[in-house]
Formats: sequence, structure tokens, C-alpha cells
Amino acid sequence: MTRKPGSVFGGTLLITGSCIGAGMLGLPILTGIPGFFPSSIMFFIAWLFMLTTALLMVEIQGWFNKPVNLISMVEHTLGPIGKVLCWLLYLFLFYALLVAYMSLSGNHTSLFVDRTFHLPLSNWTGSLFFVIVFGWMVYLGAKPVDHLNRYLMIGKILSFVLLVMLGAQYIAPRLLIHWQPKYALFTFPILIISFGFHNMIPVLMKYMGGDRVRVRKTIYAGSLFTFAIYLIWEVVTLGILPYTDILHSYKIDIDAAQAIRTYLGSTLIGYSVQSLAFFAILTSFLAQALSLTNFLSDGFKIKHTHRENIGMCLLALIPPLILSILYPEIFFQAINFAGGICAVVLFGIFPVLMAWIGRYQKKNLLPDRVPGGRLLLIALLLIATFIFFDEATTMLNFNLFPKP
Repeated sequence: MTRKPGSVFGGTLLITGSCIGAGMLGLPILTGIPGFFPSSIMFFIAWLFMLTTALLMVEIQGWFNKPVNLISMVEHTLGPIGKVLCWLLYLFLFYALLVAYMSLSGNHTSLFVDRTFHLPLSNWTGSLFFVIVFGWMVYLGAKPVDHLNRYLMIGKILSFVLLVMLGAQYIAPRLLIHWQPKYALFTFPILIISFGFHNMIPVLMKYMGGDRVRVRKTIYAGSLFTFAIYLIWEVVTLGILPYTDILHSYKIDIDAAQAIRTYLGSTLIGYSVQSLAFFAILTSFLAQALSLTNFLSDGFKIKHTHRENIGMCLLALIPPLILSILYPEIFFQAINFAGGICAVVLFGIFPVLMAWIGRYQKKNLLPDRVPGGRLLLIALLLIATFIFFDEATTMLNFNLFPKP
């Protein structure tokens, strides 16, 4: 019996859940240095860039008559060298992300158990419990994850709305006119990562039964929803925190939510922040774990079914679980300094190169391909190359901004 394709609404929430993780809480501190209006322009450019490369990936998916992930797409167009590079970058990036989410989940789980049941629970036990419970959901496949993710997104949105409502009364419009555009370009790599949902596209193609039209609708809706949430969060945070507090928070590595809680001294805001962080971690974990499992299944040529392969689930979850218990600090450093490079190559440079080779060498010219031709691809490649070298310079300097 043919299974009913997944819904555009569910796919939209999967994309939004993938983008809006715990990292969203820190974004305004970084973008607050150049100011609201310069950062808003960079937000729009980053959204448009990532939207376009995502649509290129949907086009590339149309060249295959079966569900494939990035590894098969790269092998088909960029050959064995591209395939090896894809394996290394993808595994490094998403194992690092899962290490971060598992480590954070351990802290939140142990804190929840202690406050609710008054039972002491170590962080590593909390991480193990978290992975067992929600790793099982990943094994069950995209549809159960979609259904659970809808409820989690409701919790995330309600927490976000509560935080915005509590903070809106403290907004001072004069703070939004702070203007230091010379620092705007330094936010671009971080903003690119903030719209990094491309790893979900193969999952969505499988979930939507290969219907590219529905997947494109999902991408437009999910990325726009994400953009709107980021913009509202920017208005609230940068409208509350004076520039001196933003700069101080950046220098001592305090995220925006903690900075607002400290600045306003509100316990209720503190609870809403903790709730938002929990839902952000969980929705991001489900999205990244599902996409990594799907990637591994494709790389090892495992037959696709409505459930994920149990061996691939274990391969996706056990290594980062072990590393999150033993060496979490190493991988947080890796995310901060190498995550941008991996994301830009995988979801910026690779889609452009694959589209160029597929169109103009292999003659895969679909009627619904992304418009713009060679000129668009060249422009995207130049932007991606700039981001790559900018992030590489950041790694060498071990700093995100030149200190203001």
C-alpha cells in the first residue's frame, strides 16, 4: 500500500525546528555590535543565499529516480574526491552538533529531574536518558518525528511568544538606531549557519514522496517563518539591551537571553528563557539526528523504508554520545571555529558546483530548474568563497570580531 506523503505544514516545522536551535539565543549579541539595521540587511542576504542554494539542492534531487542524500548527489557530480570530502565535512559537522545538543540536554534533563522529583542526576546520565528516549523516535522515521516535532514547536513558539511579550514592554526604540556597519560583514558566516536547513532536504524529499513542488513550498514557508522569528527576536533584544551591555555580554560569552534576564532582573523571564532553550535543543536534536541517520543510510547504500535502519541510528547517535560525555569542550570549540566552514562548503559551494556540472556537463536540464543560469551560479559561488575565506581567517585568529 502506498503511504500518504507528508504534509507541507509538518515539513515547514521540521525546517524551522532545524534552524532555530539554542544558538538563536546568542545571535543578537553578535548582530548587536553592528546594530539592528545593518544586521537586518545581512539577515536578508543570508536568507536569500541559503534559500537559493536549497532550491538548487531540490533541483539536483530531481535528477535521481529514487531517494538519495548528499553523498550520492556529490558522487554523481563531483566524483570520488568530492565524495570523500563530503563524508569528512558532513560527519564532522553533524557529529559536532549532536555532541553539543547531547551535552546541553544532559544539563537540562538533570536539572529538570532534580527540580521536579528532587533526585540528583548526573549530566551524563541525563544525556544517556535523553538519547535513548528521543533516539528511539528517530528510529521510527520522519513521520513520527514530524508529529512529535509539531508539539515541541508549539512549546517552543509559546515560550518564545511569552519571552517576547514579557520583554516588549521594555523596548526603547532609540536603541535600535545604533549603527556600526563596518562590523556587519563579520556576522555573515554566523547568519549563514542560522539558515542551515539543507541537511533536511533529502529527508523531506523522502517524506514528501519525491514531490519537488511540495518540498519547495516547504522550503519557502519554513525559511520565511524562521526569518520572521529571528527578526522579532532581534527587535526585542536589541531594543532592550544597551550597546554597552551587548558588548560586555559578547566579551564574557553571555547569550542574549541571559543578558536580558540579568539586565531586567525578572525571574519569569528566566523561566521562559530556560523553557525556550529546552525546546530549541530538542527540536534541533531530532532534526539533525534524523538527517544524519538518513545520510549514513545513503552512504552505506541501505534500502530506504518508512523506518530508519537501526544500525545507522546507532552509528549516528553512539559516537557523539560517548564524546559528549568524555570531551564536550573540544567539540564546542570545533563548532565555533569549524562549523561555519563545513556548512558553507556543504550547503553553499557544493550545491553550486553540482548544479553547474549537472546542467552544463551532464545535461540534466529539468523544466523546473532554478532560474538565473550561469550568472546566478557564479554570484553564489563568489559569495560562498568569500564566506569560506572569512571563516578560515576567523579560525586562524581565534576571534569572531576584531574587538570594537
